[in-house]
Amino acid sequence: MTLDSILTEGRTEYGASVTSKKRLLEYIAAGIAADNTEFDADELFNELLARERLGSTGLGHGVAIPHCRSSRCTQITGMLLKLEQAIDFEAVDDEPVDLIFALIVPAEAHDEHLKVLGALATAFNEADYRSKLRSAENTEVLFKRAIAS
Repeated sequence: MTLDSILTEGRTEYGASVTSKKRLLEYIAAGIAADNTEFDADELFNELLARERLGSTGLGHGVAIPHCRSSRCTQITGMLLKLEQAIDFEAVDDEPVDLIFALIVPAEAHDEHLKVLGALATAFNEADYRSKLRSAENTEVLFKRAIAS
C-alpha cells in the first residue's frame, strides 16, 4: 500500500478551518462524499462518530487518524488535512491535533484496514514526517510531501 493509492490532491487540504472534533468529522464526511458519490455524507459522519465513541483516534504528537468501515466503500479512501488551528481531539497525550488523516475502508477489509492503519501510525510517529507536513505552504506541497514517503 502506498499513500498515493488511497489519497488524492482533491482529498488533501492545507489550512482547513474547523473548531471541534465533531465539526472535523462532519467536514471529513462532507469532503469525502463530495469527492466520491458512492458515499453519503450523513451516513459517513455517523460511522466516523460511532468509531470515535469507541475511543479517540488521536495518536499523539498532534496527529489523529479518524477511520471507519463503510458498506458503501469499494476501495480504501483517505483524506489528509492540515488544520489552520489545532483542536482538542482527546488524543492519548492530551495535545490538540492539527494533522488529520481520515481513512474509510470497505466493510469486509479487516486485514487491509489494520495494515493501512499500522502504516499510517508508523509514518506519523516519525517526527521528520510530521515536520515536513506541517511546514508545507499549501495543499499541493502537503499532498506531494505526504505521498513522497
